[in-house]
Amino acid sequence: MITRSVRLAGGTVAALLALSACSSSDSDTSSSSSSSSDSSASASPELSGTVTVFAAASLQESFTTLGKDFEKAHPGTKVTFSFGGSDTLAASITGGAPADVFASASPKTMAVVTDAKDASGTPVTFARNQLEIATLPGNPDKIASLKDLTKSGLKVVLCDETVPCGAAAQKALDASGLKLTPVSYEQDVKSALTKVELKEADAAVVYKTDVNAAGDKVEGVDFPESAEAINDYPITLLKDAPNAAAAKAFIALVQSAEGQQVLTTAGFLKP
Repeated sequence: MITRSVRLAGGTVAALLALSACSSSDSDTSSSSSSSSDSSASASPELSGTVTVFAAASLQESFTTLGKDFEKAHPGTKVTFSFGGSDTLAASITGGAPADVFASASPKTMAVVTDAKDASGTPVTFARNQLEIATLPGNPDKIASLKDLTKSGLKVVLCDETVPCGAAAQKALDASGLKLTPVSYEQDVKSALTKVELKEADAAVVYKTDVNAAGDKVEGVDFPESAEAINDYPITLLKDAPNAAAAKAFIALVQSAEGQQVLTTAGFLKP
């Protein structure tokens, strides 16, 4: 009986010691997890304030969507946009216009900003875009190729060559050996597309993304020469960004899987 009692007592003590060790281990793990969580929280401060984004006109629909997503994910922030021709936006930035982020429709226009030392870090390509012909709904002029745009009496609109969409269109024309005299040159791709939407022109050479955004207001016609003039879209944080922390987070959203999904849905090509 005595031996059996000693054994029972010994077993009880061993069990208590095991429970104590387990409790201590759980406590240490909890403490470690809490410390890690606290450290993570302190490393990601809450964002606030306004993020000012200068972006190519062709990004209007996609970036507006991403701006709303950003504000929802970061209560207390507001994203404001200035959309337009990339060359005009670049000139505004180098002229001192306050902004946090610049997203251009071509490396050439981005270079205007980087050459002036107004960018912080190296711009990153986040999307690519391809040209398409926008015609009137139903394509009444039966436009099926880039060459068809040279038909006599056809009113065609192009972006100005100083604008990325205009430079790309000229590159495609050069690749096909065609000469085209438009009825007007527009300062950004949205202005060129609007001419067709308002039936002030029969066709315009714009981006696929703009044709997609216009819905049934226009009809899109692909042409093989567009493969010779695909534009890379770079984005960068600006040197004197008033809200650098939030700006970096917005750029991260554009590059994220969520951001890329919004862009590809709009018709952009992956970088």
